[in-house]
Amino acid sequence: MTSFADLNLAEPIQRALVEEGYTTPTPIQAGAIPHLLQGRDLLGLAQTGTGKTAAFALPILDYLLRNPRRAPAKGARVLVLAPTRELAAQIDDSFKTYGRHMKLRHAVIFGGVGQGRQVEAMRNGVDVLTAAPGRLLDLIGQGFIDLSGLEILVLDEADRMLDMGFIRDIRKIVALLPEKRQTLLFSATMPVTIEDLAASLLRDPARVEVTPPASTVDRIRQAVMFVESENKKAATLMLVDNPKVVRAVVFTLMKHEANKVAEFLNKNGITAEALHGNKSQGARERAMSGFRGGSIRVLVATDIAARGIDVDDVTHVFNYDLPNVPESYVHRIGRTARAGREGWAVSLCDPEQRAWLRDIEKTIGKPVTVVTDHPYHSEAAQFSTLRPPVLGGGGGRGRGGPPRNGSGHNGHGRPSGGRPGGRSPGGNSQRRNGPRREPARA
Repeated sequence: MTSFADLNLAEPIQRALVEEGYTTPTPIQAGAIPHLLQGRDLLGLAQTGTGKTAAFALPILDYLLRNPRRAPAKGARVLVLAPTRELAAQIDDSFKTYGRHMKLRHAVIFGGVGQGRQVEAMRNGVDVLTAAPGRLLDLIGQGFIDLSGLEILVLDEADRMLDMGFIRDIRKIVALLPEKRQTLLFSATMPVTIEDLAASLLRDPARVEVTPPASTVDRIRQAVMFVESENKKAATLMLVDNPKVVRAVVFTLMKHEANKVAEFLNKNGITAEALHGNKSQGARERAMSGFRGGSIRVLVATDIAARGIDVDDVTHVFNYDLPNVPESYVHRIGRTARAGREGWAVSLCDPEQRAWLRDIEKTIGKPVTVVTDHPYHSEAAQFSTLRPPVLGGGGGRGRGGPPRNGSGHNGHGRPSGGRPGGRSPGGNSQRRNGPRREPARA
């Protein structure tokens, strides 16, 4: 299959695709769309940035065109569940774009904003409802939404929804849906919890897997720098203060840490904005708009907030904190090297997070190149575990930014650009007593 024309989608959809300049389907689109046009349930395994939104939006729109009927009052014909408000809004925009030449009633529902407009949008029913689970359940409980007439259910980024604690909400919502429906589940990873969820929801599903979880990281140059926690801010500034770092995402575990890092970068001449669940919807939208437009060079984000970062030209990802769930590392670094571009992912590892690095290396199936030739290197952090460190190389010289000349765990590399020096002013020396998860509610 070489073109969208081969998929036999309805003419109004084909016209929208031509106007958007889309000619060749991505692997997930080519694999999923024929099954979905046949009405089959589907389990899709694909990373963010592979075109999976179009993989389900296009056949759904085709179904709505070929099976015209009015949605029931307060109801929807199609429900797409997404883990965050940003992703829900992006999916809704995609349906609007691809369905521009058809009469399509659509709505998006999420928390963090008033519910009045959302209630009004659902009053007469919609064809496609995209929603975050929490607010959707709230409105169902208030009697503003009735999904008893649903025809198609999509769970997007199911693994992230489970990570965020939405499994109970999902099961409550599914219990309100008709048994006779088409169900689609998309996930970047396939842990046992997703296998169990898929088995309970899908009937004889087609399975489309375009990349195993580790394959995306193979296109990204990865490195790790061992530092003490009190030097992380200075090390982060050294990394981002580089003309090759055009647009970067810095990940922290905690929301308050994201605020502190963004503040520190701004004080040192780097335009940065924190992005996390405590930010208002307006603040999040302004941050994303500035990031896409280039007025904001660095987003400092938590894992949950970062699910809405759908920007193709992120040049670098920096892990201020390593994630305590290895799969989250794959999600994080997948923000870069998108749309065929190259990308860099550089992690800072303090003594408390050394074991997490080992788990990450097991998940991606290879060691991460260690860079030692920088002002903040800490052997105590590098060898802080009772288990022997992972040995081996993996890296080599790369283009596009820091670090340079990485040559494996026993080699040397120097982050290009940056500021040498000692302890960061205002550095945070507070230690955590074990990992804590951010409360999740989209």
